[in-house]
Amino acid sequence: MPLLVLKSSRLMWVRLAALVFTCVAFSVAAHGGGISGAMADWSIFCWAFSFAGTLLVLVVELMGLQSRTPVSWTNFPITFACYASLLCLSASIIFPLYFLKGQTVYSEMRDHRITSTVFSCLATVAYFVEVSLTRAQPGEVAGYMATVPGLLKVCETFVASVIFVFVSDPISYDNHPGVKWCMAVYCICFIISAAIIVMCVGECTGYLPFPFARFLSAYALLAVIMYLTATIIWPIFKFDSRYTRSSSRPFDCQYRQGLCPWDKLVAVAVLTALNFLIYLADLVYSARLVFVTA
Repeated sequence: MPLLVLKSSRLMWVRLAALVFTCVAFSVAAHGGGISGAMADWSIFCWAFSFAGTLLVLVVELMGLQSRTPVSWTNFPITFACYASLLCLSASIIFPLYFLKGQTVYSEMRDHRITSTVFSCLATVAYFVEVSLTRAQPGEVAGYMATVPGLLKVCETFVASVIFVFVSDPISYDNHPGVKWCMAVYCICFIISAAIIVMCVGECTGYLPFPFARFLSAYALLAVIMYLTATIIWPIFKFDSRYTRSSSRPFDCQYRQGLCPWDKLVAVAVLTALNFLIYLADLVYSARLVFVTA
C-alpha cells in the first residue's frame, strides 16, 4: 500500500508536535497532578480527545486511507484541528484556574500541574498553526470547512457549548421568559450550526432540496438577529436590580475556587456577545463566499 506524500513537511511536524504536547499534558496531570472533579475530567478529556484525533489523522494520511474513510477528508482534518485548538485553549484556561490559582499543594504536585499547563498551551499553539496551514487561501478551491465561514461554524458551536456548561451549573435560565428565550437562541443556533458541520464533513449537502449557499446566508442573518436579542436581554434580566437581587458581585466570590455563580453569569453575557460577533462575521463572509462541495 503506497504511503501518502504529505502536503508539506511543516504540517506533519506540527501534527507530531501537537501529538506529543497533548500526550505529555494528560499523562503528567493524570500521573502526578493529584487532580479530581468535573474540571479535572474536562481537562483530561480535552487533551486525550485531541491526542486520539491527531493520531487518527496521522495514521490515515500516512497509510493513504483518505479515500476509504466515510467522511470528507478535505473537511475532517481541519474541522478536528479547529475543535482541538479550542479544547486545548479551554483546558489551558480552566486547569490553572482550578488547580493552580490559590492552591496550596506539595511542590512536586504543583510542578506536575504547571507542566501540564505549559504543554497544554503549546498544544493550543500547535493546533492553531495547523489550522493556519490547512485553511483555504484566497482564490483557492477548497471544502467548506476550510473556509472562514466553516471555521467560524466550529467557533460558534464551541462557544455555545461553553455557555451551556455555565448556565447549567447552577441552573440560571428558568426564572424569567426573557432568559428562557436566550436559552432557546443558544440551543437553536447550536443545533443548526452543528448540523451544517456534520453535513459538510459527511458530504451530505448535495441532498438538500435548496441551494446550500443561500441557506447558509439566510441562516447567518437569522442567527445574527437572534443573538443580538440575547446579547441585550441576558444582561438586563441577570444584572438589572429590577429583575435580580445580585446586581453586583457577591463578596464571597473572591474566596471561591474557580468561578462563582455570579462570575458564570458574567461569562455567559460575554460569550453571548462574542458569539454575536462571530455570527456577524459569518454573515459577512457567507454573503460573498464562493465554494465547491468537495
